[in-house]
Amino acid sequence: MAAAAPSTKGSLREDLTCAICCDLFRDPVMLTCMHHFCKPCISRYWRGTQGPVTCPQCRKEFSSKQFQTNYLVAAMVEKVRVTTSDTYIKNLEKQVKEMLESQRLRMEDCINSIRRNKDKMDTIKRVGADMQARVKGEFTAFHQILHDEEICMLEQLRREQEEEVEKVHRHSEAMELAVRELEENMRLLQQASADTENIVLTQLPQIKPCVQVNIAPEFDINAFSNKYMAPLQYITWRKMFKSLKPGPSPLTFDVDTAHPSIQVSRDKTAAVECDVMIPHNDHNKRFLQCVNILAAQGFQSGRHYWEVEVGSKPKWDLGVASEAVDRHTRIKLSPESGYWTLRLRNGSEYSAGTQPWTRLQLVTAPQRLGVYLDCEERRVSFYNADDMSLLYSFTNGPRGKAFPFFSPCISDGRQKPPPIKLLHYPPLALSG
Repeated sequence: MAAAAPSTKGSLREDLTCAICCDLFRDPVMLTCMHHFCKPCISRYWRGTQGPVTCPQCRKEFSSKQFQTNYLVAAMVEKVRVTTSDTYIKNLEKQVKEMLESQRLRMEDCINSIRRNKDKMDTIKRVGADMQARVKGEFTAFHQILHDEEICMLEQLRREQEEEVEKVHRHSEAMELAVRELEENMRLLQQASADTENIVLTQLPQIKPCVQVNIAPEFDINAFSNKYMAPLQYITWRKMFKSLKPGPSPLTFDVDTAHPSIQVSRDKTAAVECDVMIPHNDHNKRFLQCVNILAAQGFQSGRHYWEVEVGSKPKWDLGVASEAVDRHTRIKLSPESGYWTLRLRNGSEYSAGTQPWTRLQLVTAPQRLGVYLDCEERRVSFYNADDMSLLYSFTNGPRGKAFPFFSPCISDGRQKPPPIKLLHYPPLALSG
């Protein structure tokens, strides 16, 4: 089709060419013989002709100099003239180049997008493989803990079983020895009894003294089986806390960092905002402008996890704070200021501590929150500790030493605020 287009245009140009001037028609007119010529050309051709005039092509004679303007041919000529002009062709070539460049750029975008998607898929596969290895490693360690506990318990059961069986076996052997000695004594006595029929028995036969056998050992089936009829899964689950890496960290509050309006329990596991200022010593560790407090335990390497009970408190802040934060001024909680936090306001508005705040849409209101700090990966994550669903995760965590951070916030004063509690496994009894 592309090859046929120039040929068709060339044939049309020939059809619209005047036979006199051999150029495109100018003001084309049609004779009665249906041939076309330029009006100036045919007028000049007929000028000075006396008598009948003829068609320059077919030589047909006409009685008068008559012709008819053909507007359709004129329009076609004008269209051909325009489409074959240098300006039109240059403009068309320009449009073709622009379209070609546009298509080329679009194709480059598509190719780049395909390349980016390929890189993205490779990244997803690589990260997925790394995460699979990590998950397998975590569960392998988890399985190993369970396997070791199972082997240990089965070995203990085997030893206790063997000990009980050995006790009974030793008693049975002693009884068998006593039976053999009693049989021998009875044989001697029976022989002496038979001999008295022939001779006078002057003395008792010498018999062996009876073997003293201890009382048969009692087997308390309940005592033996009770420990193995216990809730083994729960007992094992409790023991596993000692082997978890990271296991729940048994945090305590650092009283020296507490804002003067925060009261800390005697065992340092509960903190609550109070109406009166508590006597305190001023030093660089204490928060003076904001109702904040840190844990006594800080971390700068490894992985750590702890749980906090917030209960029905309508507002709080908690997370991680860099050791170097300014504790004497009022600042916004954000990673740029050295804080990686989650907060609650108005009882239902949860946000992650970015600037601006990132609003979170939670399905359920968590009563206990888990905080996970990976110092090497610089990751701070928050979980609903009841079902371990992820609430939010920071990937630009602290560098250097950081401390668990808490703020019970200022209460509205209408009712006594509940405390923030640090959870321990097994739980510690609160003493104040």
